[in-house]
Amino acid sequence: MATTSNDAPAEGPSVYVDEQIGSDEAGDGSIQKPYHSAAQAIVNHGPSPPLNILTRKSETEEWAAIGISALKKARKGAEGIEKKKQKALEAEARASQKAAEQAKSKDVVLEEDASLPEAVKTKIKYLEKHRGKRVRVSGWVHRLRSQGKMMFIVIRDGTGFLQVILGGKLSQIHDATLLTNEATIEIVGQLQPVPEEKSAPGGHEVLADFWKVIGHAPLGENSYLTRFNQESGPSLLADLRHLVLRGETQAAVLKLRTCLLSSFRNSLDGLDLKEVTPPCIVQTQVEGGATLFGFQYYEEKAYLTQSSQLYLETVLPALGDVYCVQESFRAETSHTRRHLSEFTHLEAELAFITFEDLMTHIEDAICNTIDHLLATPGVSELMAVLNPEFKKPTRPFMRMPYTDAIAWLVENKVQHVTEETEDLPDDQKVYVDHVVGDDIAEAAERKMTDAIGRPIFLYGFPSHLKSFYMQKMKGPEGQGPNGMAFTESCDLLMPGVGEVVGGSMRIHDADELIAAFKKQGIPSEPYYWYVDQRRYGTCEHGGYGLGVERFLAWIANRYTVRECQLYGRWPGRATP
Repeated sequence: MATTSNDAPAEGPSVYVDEQIGSDEAGDGSIQKPYHSAAQAIVNHGPSPPLNILTRKSETEEWAAIGISALKKARKGAEGIEKKKQKALEAEARASQKAAEQAKSKDVVLEEDASLPEAVKTKIKYLEKHRGKRVRVSGWVHRLRSQGKMMFIVIRDGTGFLQVILGGKLSQIHDATLLTNEATIEIVGQLQPVPEEKSAPGGHEVLADFWKVIGHAPLGENSYLTRFNQESGPSLLADLRHLVLRGETQAAVLKLRTCLLSSFRNSLDGLDLKEVTPPCIVQTQVEGGATLFGFQYYEEKAYLTQSSQLYLETVLPALGDVYCVQESFRAETSHTRRHLSEFTHLEAELAFITFEDLMTHIEDAICNTIDHLLATPGVSELMAVLNPEFKKPTRPFMRMPYTDAIAWLVENKVQHVTEETEDLPDDQKVYVDHVVGDDIAEAAERKMTDAIGRPIFLYGFPSHLKSFYMQKMKGPEGQGPNGMAFTESCDLLMPGVGEVVGGSMRIHDADELIAAFKKQGIPSEPYYWYVDQRRYGTCEHGGYGLGVERFLAWIANRYTVRECQLYGRWPGRATP
């Protein structure tokens, strides 16, 4: 008989447990085929005592009666195994029942009742006028739940959401057992108001008398609800952008974007600007050569445009004031939440204006756009989802010279990191006061704007910080220390978001423009068509650019502009 290191073995059959070579699956508790765990021994042979459990950790040890604490742990483990076994049996029973129901459901065939009134085929947004009628609506399953022999489904079709009730035979067909989120279905039935104590999208629901599946969606691990969730990382969400778009919040952002673009066009059309469509393939630069995407265009070198400004200027003599809504491309390797490699660029150019006129026009365009947007049907519902605290900007906008902004930053002790230490670890960075001539960093600019708490036209930037085509200020206001020249340029800053528009007057003298090219080291010959605008009847003119995604991020309260584009493009991301 086996011996133990404790007292004499307890009465009852002996069962052996070897933690090294034992097996819970293949073992039978004999000394030749021991179990791996004492918990399995209890499950298979009953409680201990009277069961005598003998254990060892390896073949080199003697068999010993299980200790008191180890026995307690084994009993708890046995309870867990039994519960797991019971759950598996219950799951097996449910699966068997579901399989039986599915097999039975295959015998149930639905046919549309031809004796009922003909259903009105319509989109969800137009349903209200059809209350009391039989309707036919198609869409994607947004939510669903079963309650007894009833199924409650919410479908969407891009125009709205609709609650549908399937009862009786309709919830027992085979397709009902396979239905899941994002399947596409057609619903036919009576449209009726929901009871007073209940609620549903639109205040009505369809009591279906017929339905069919147009396209199923996957179940299990590939189902829509398991592919991603709120904890999913940004890379996965970007990979699955085509599915993320179907979510309520992201769909609301894109709907708001559509309304915003329409409002911009309404505003600019109302200010007598005409929309044009410049090319995206160019052979000249606007914002500096370092951010150009180059490619081979047949036998020549070409680029994706950084801005349509130069082309807009050429249209002024033909059409007068103009604007475009066009894609622009910047090759800078920026990973900030405010930058994209491809973005929708709203740009405008106006003739026979002064710098004051330009800022007044921008103010009008922004405020008119916001007014039109907020008055658009359906936008208040979108804003309630995305940014219920949004308040439209108050007029007039503050106008602050660049030099005053530098003074404000110094007075309020807002410093900037020196260029020599900006790439060092935070504890090694050196901060100094701003001086006239410094480029004001985004963080400092936003801190000032948020503190002042109102829209600001920050204007009169030094020429060395701005593009070659910007007109210099005239008179004493245009001269800074050490011969520094200031430009008729401006940024519109909004509290909570920072810059939303950048604009300037353009150099309108041909000789001055050619000198600017030379100073920047840019050959003027490829820009002959641009210089000709100054030679064939020049005039004072100016314009501005607005990044639609950045503007949308402001009004929709989005953390990053990447949420404000259909399929975002940034360094390392060009899919899907």
